[in-house]
Amino acid sequence: MKRMIVIGLGNFGMAVAEKLAQKGVDVIAVDRRQDLVDRVAPRAARAVVADGTSEHVLREIGCKHADAGIVSTGDDITASILAVLALKDIGVPEIHVKVISEQHARVVEKLGVTGTVFPERDSGRRLAESVVSHEILSYFPLGDDFALQEMAIPDSWIGHSLREIDVRRRFDISVVAVKDMLTGTVAGIPDPDAPLKDSDTLFVAGGLGSLERAAKVK
Repeated sequence: MKRMIVIGLGNFGMAVAEKLAQKGVDVIAVDRRQDLVDRVAPRAARAVVADGTSEHVLREIGCKHADAGIVSTGDDITASILAVLALKDIGVPEIHVKVISEQHARVVEKLGVTGTVFPERDSGRRLAESVVSHEILSYFPLGDDFALQEMAIPDSWIGHSLREIDVRRRFDISVVAVKDMLTGTVAGIPDPDAPLKDSDTLFVAGGLGSLERAAKVK
């Protein structure tokens, strides 16, 4: 069983801790507020009212052999940086940090964290993509120039198979899954010869320019 530490139990940290626990991860949840710790306690393997920026405290509560740490200390950038340093000092190999600005991200990236998450920015980008293009149903950035998006089937593709359309050659994108909106079924390994229906949506991954070109097809 994997063990992961979540430092900071605001909305983001709480959601991460609860989801990890649902997936069977051994979660150690840490926050200075008793009410937040009490809220997550029924689901986490261990929930502790403590200072998550202290190397000594993290060692005492069993974090030394954790597989990963998630830092979500709200607007307190100093606490975020200190928590990262504490996790690195006890040898946690993978550290993800919720950041509140590009400057915050730059600082913790220089500390050698595994990754940063900027929920407000990322959700704003997804909303903008959905508003601008009604063909795009959902949008998930996976890097500066790469994303996964769910798109409606263009009219010209209905009745044709993925093999016929050949999106990889035409648009340099990959079809990850096909979802039937009527039944809710998802084909994680799509049949390349099955005709697409107007009730289908495609989950496609690729560069941002390639995805934009595909979404403009009528």
